[in-house]
Amino acid sequence: MAALDLALFHVPIQRKERTFRSKEELTLDYTDTELRARYRFGREGILFLSDLVRDKLTRQTNRNHALSVEQQIMVTLRFLASGSFLQVIGDTLGLDKSTVSRVVDSVLDALCEKRNQFIQWPTNLNQTKAEFYEFAGFPNILGAIDGTHIRIKRPHHDEPSFINRKGYPSLNVQAVCDAKGRFTNINANWPGCCHDSHVFRTSQVCAHMERNGNWENGILLGDSGYPCRSFLMTPFLNPNEQHHRRYNRCHAVTRSIIERTFGRWKRRFHILHSEIRMDPKKVTKIVMVCGILHNICIQLNEPDVAAKELVNEDVEKGNNYNGQQDGRGIRQHIAETYFNRH
Repeated sequence: MAALDLALFHVPIQRKERTFRSKEELTLDYTDTELRARYRFGREGILFLSDLVRDKLTRQTNRNHALSVEQQIMVTLRFLASGSFLQVIGDTLGLDKSTVSRVVDSVLDALCEKRNQFIQWPTNLNQTKAEFYEFAGFPNILGAIDGTHIRIKRPHHDEPSFINRKGYPSLNVQAVCDAKGRFTNINANWPGCCHDSHVFRTSQVCAHMERNGNWENGILLGDSGYPCRSFLMTPFLNPNEQHHRRYNRCHAVTRSIIERTFGRWKRRFHILHSEIRMDPKKVTKIVMVCGILHNICIQLNEPDVAAKELVNEDVEKGNNYNGQQDGRGIRQHIAETYFNRH
């Protein structure tokens, strides 16, 4: 009887058979329309991105269930396009949450290294000015500048600094775009409490324009939240002359390209529309990668997600700049020279 009892302890344990969740979603065997609905890029776009970072993402493993570079790109694009939680992305694509997190981190890092390749300050200044001039006849424009708020979860450290004027935590993202809606500069390093003028004053764009910008070399257009400088033109707050009103109308039409660009950007990558529940440093990286991907979409002629006009929903009205402004004389010269019709 004792021997029989002892034998009971040596019954082999029946191990559960290993199963792998299907990754049928992670395939290029869809039409371009179906791929864009899921990933915002068609087949050629996904392959372009894969080749761009293949040296960084190729896994050094012979495991038969390792994700390919294309699949890693698709996982990350699904996360950015949908704005869903990592757990939801994993459940949708048949992957563990930890796997999705590692993949997204790797792809974000690899794409961030390509920042200077795709987000560049204009080099052909005359062409850039000509393209802006076609909007409404405003001369010598190199870019339109504005800020937009990206909502984040309440950070554990220094929370009050991230609360913006509308009462929710965010990053204040400053961007400059060209006439085609391509980002030529993005600054996503400041918390939501910072005023647009402060973000600009401490930016590389401001330093560059102070060294190189003037009426002849080219200027930026900004709203009344920015200071009127010799290289940054803002609207007249209380126009009482016809040429001031004409200037303002032309200014508004030309500068609206940055608001429409923000709208297209957030519509394409819905994560920018929702609350990003991650550390602010990682949110900064996500914003930058979405900017890179936006420019690549334009380069590859990827269609917009929606045909209707989209505008920046985070414009802060009544937040005018009240400090010193040294560009009012040049603004008056522009209004009198180009918008004073007799």
